[in-house]
Amino acid sequence: MGLSLEAMHGFKVGLYLDVSNQTRRLMWTLGHAHGTLLALVNLALGFTVRLLAESGGSSVKLASWWLIGASVLMPLGFFLGGLQLYGGDPGVGIVLVAIGGLMLFVAVLLAAQGMTAGKSQEANQGSEKKKTRR
Repeated sequence: MGLSLEAMHGFKVGLYLDVSNQTRRLMWTLGHAHGTLLALVNLALGFTVRLLAESGGSSVKLASWWLIGASVLMPLGFFLGGLQLYGGDPGVGIVLVAIGGLMLFVAVLLAAQGMTAGKSQEANQGSEKKKTRR
């Protein structure tokens, strides 16, 4: 997507650069930015899943699927919203951004739940080890 945006900018494509298409340019730039940032969040969650795989990682793994959905829907919604414009407003594809945002919210809640469950299990295992030593 980034290469496409750069190519349209470099070749001065009117579909992208004309003043009348300012909303389209904004939607597509937002789609690219959200896609990039959510890819980084996916990497961070992936490292977290590896660390918590044994202790309460099931909800973190589920959060990964929700995050993948958000990572697809949010940029796609911005892109589709920029395809067909209604005056200065984006097209109906922008609805996918709200659905993706909701999926991102659920992913964050599930990841937080899994991390706290993992920490509490580790604390319980640590206290059991101390009892067996005595």
